[in-house]
Amino acid sequence: MAITGVLRPGHVQIRVLDLPAAVKHYTQVIGLIETARDAQGRVYLKAWDEHDHHSVVLREAEEAGMDFMGFRVDSPATLDKLAADVKASGLATDMQWIEAGEHLRTGKRFRFTVPTGHSIELFAEKEKVGNGMSYENPEVYPDDLKGMAPSRFDHCLLYGDDLDGTMKLFTEVLGFQLSESVVAGPDRMHIAAFLTCSTKPHDIAFIRHAEKNKFHHASFLLDNWGEVLKAADIISKKRVSLDIGPTRHGITRGETIYFFDPSGNRNEVFSGGYIYYPDKPPLVWTDDELGRAIFYHDRKLNDAFLSVLT
Repeated sequence: MAITGVLRPGHVQIRVLDLPAAVKHYTQVIGLIETARDAQGRVYLKAWDEHDHHSVVLREAEEAGMDFMGFRVDSPATLDKLAADVKASGLATDMQWIEAGEHLRTGKRFRFTVPTGHSIELFAEKEKVGNGMSYENPEVYPDDLKGMAPSRFDHCLLYGDDLDGTMKLFTEVLGFQLSESVVAGPDRMHIAAFLTCSTKPHDIAFIRHAEKNKFHHASFLLDNWGEVLKAADIISKKRVSLDIGPTRHGITRGETIYFFDPSGNRNEVFSGGYIYYPDKPPLVWTDDELGRAIFYHDRKLNDAFLSVLT
């Protein structure tokens, strides 16, 4: 399958309360690699197998949460077209172009607010810095990896009120497909949507929630279940605040563990999940099976797990 248009998640900017503590967490616990700091004091990070200059940006602020999430598109021409399509859709607000270089080593970005209240960006250009290995006859991983050592930033889960409008924007304008959903009541109203622009079960997910612009977690990919168990060991060894896991999702079939950074932002590392192709019928879960959908093994919802940040 030729992937065109929106290619994949490109970055997330996370607000933290204590920048040195956050940098220590994201580099030594999760194992991301610092690539730069800018004049605004933001810290740029990447996972080891990402070739772009950065995928995570940390910004010190008085309130934790997510500033925005960005997606890479396949070309500057596609960026311009999708920006025009978003503007014409009537589904987005607060639309603006962010000049090239505002994020280090990154071209211009088109930012807009989706109906759930979240800021989303599209960009086409970011400098490639490689993964520490040769492009010819490479090794399978670089030396000196630290912490959990995920291979990439994978997705975010976000909460907001107008789930229907956001689903419409992502599927009808940006070209995402609905891979899985949770429905409730006799009208089978969507209360959760898992959306993909690739061959993954999801590249972004949304939960219906009374308030706009809530951040649940940012997720990073590990190779296998054994690496998830190793992450659990690191969480205990480093005295990191554990949320839930290790366990397995029914939705996406991913193997997972959740924990918190020092500012209270929820992180996930996970492995597995099925391969998604465009002809795969969407999978549907009903709200009476929501416990099994979220945590397949114990089949129970943890109220604390549902808490969100702005």
